[in-house]
Formats: sequence, C-alpha cells, structure tokens
Amino acid sequence: MIKILVATDFSAIADNAVEYAAALCRQFNAKLIIYNAFIVPVHAANTLLTAESFQEMLEKNQGKLKKCAETVSVNYGIQVAYEASYSFVEDELKNLLLKYEASLVVLGMSTKSLEQDLMGNTTTAVIKKMKFPVLAIPSGAKFTGMKKILFACDVLQGVPAKVLEQVRNLSSDLHSQIEVFFVDEKIEELRNSDSATLAIDIINDGLEGVTYSHKNVRSSAVIEEIGKEIIAFQAELLIMVPKKYGFWASLVHKSKTRMLASGLEIPLLSIPL
Repeated sequence: MIKILVATDFSAIADNAVEYAAALCRQFNAKLIIYNAFIVPVHAANTLLTAESFQEMLEKNQGKLKKCAETVSVNYGIQVAYEASYSFVEDELKNLLLKYEASLVVLGMSTKSLEQDLMGNTTTAVIKKMKFPVLAIPSGAKFTGMKKILFACDVLQGVPAKVLEQVRNLSSDLHSQIEVFFVDEKIEELRNSDSATLAIDIINDGLEGVTYSHKNVRSSAVIEEIGKEIIAFQAELLIMVPKKYGFWASLVHKSKTRMLASGLEIPLLSIPL
C-alpha cells in the first residue's frame, strides 16, 4: 500500500494540506500519516516550565492530533496514522519516511512574501535539503484531479530516468496530459544541437505510453515564463527538479523551485535528483 506523509501545525494552511493529502490517498487507495512537530508555545517558553507542565501540553497536543486523524479517516474513508514529536521537522520527516516507507511528503505553502524570498520557510527548507519528493500545497488549493501536469525542466542538464519514471507513473495513474516545458535564452541556437536532441530522445523514451507534448520558450525570465505557461496550459500541478548548488554557488543563486513554491496557486511537486 502506498503511504503519504503530511505535516501539520494545525494552522489553516496546514489543515488545507491535510485535506489535499487525504483526497490524494482516497484517489490512490493509500494510507495517510499525519505528523506534528510539537512546539512549546511562546508564552510557556518564557516561563519556568516544569516537567509536569510540559508533559501535560504534549498530551493535549497528542489528543488534538488524534482527533484530527480520526476525523480525516471518517471523512475520506482512508486509513490514517498519526505521529507527534518534540523535534525538528526536517529530521523527523526523514525518520518517518523510513519508518512507514512513505513515497511522498505533503506540506502546506504560505503566501509569497519578502521574508520568504530572502529566508524561505519550513516547506522551502525541506525542498532544498531533503532527498525525497515533496508536494507543496498553496493555501486554497483543492484536489479535483490532475488532468494537466506541467513538467518544467532543463532538458540540456538532463532528466534522470528515475525522475521520468515517477512523472510517467503519476500521469498514467491520474490519466493526465503532460507538457514538458523548457525555458532558455538561446533556445533557437540549441534547438538543433546534438545535446538537445539527445535530451529530447531520453524524455521521449522516459514518457512513452502517456500523453505529453513539448514546448520551448526563449527567455531569461524563467519563473515568469513558467507562471505564464501554468495559466496558458491550465495546469493543475507543476513538477520541477531542484538543482543542487555547492556552498559558494548557493550564496548567489536563488532556487527557482523554492521561489516558485512560495508564489504558486497550484501545487508544486519537487522531485530531487
């Protein structure tokens, strides 16, 4: 059975992500694991907290999580487990993925802000650091199927067969149409190059058996062009493969995947290399 892991802090954005994940589980007949990283409230952290008081808050939080899991299970008719811990989200997510052999992590995504552009948030941090698929759900997004999937990738950098396999399987299961979208400043010069031809051949082989098309755009404004194509294609899901930069390069590069995640109105599926 497929397992999907969703994290919640009981905020409205997280609640929406839980609902989206539950709908996905119903679609795929999967099991949902709801995780909460317990955080001591600010007013309590500023006081001398006894062991008894801490345990009481932890148990209260556990009860809230249990109620959430039971409600979701009844409303969506799916199996639901729940976990809570007093730890860092990123660390515990890795542990839970191994424990439950989950194939996907679902996280809520807050609206775009200057602070997020500069510092990111929990979801963008997970996308950056973790080596597992992450589905970021923007506030207000509802699962109504994914009939059109936009796969934005850098074909000249190559797309691993494992990533293509995941994209193909998702499209097949959801009966979706895929558009492979590539933005580059020198698209005309590269269109007939050997490297571009080889990359396209690899994608053709990797997506064999599903309905898909290619679209290339010449531009230096990658994020802007992807945003335009989401609207033009009427995409219900954006898939990207985040690049990994070295330490010095990361200081001058802003991840396009992370920047898009904090400004989308449709879910973003990040599949790591």
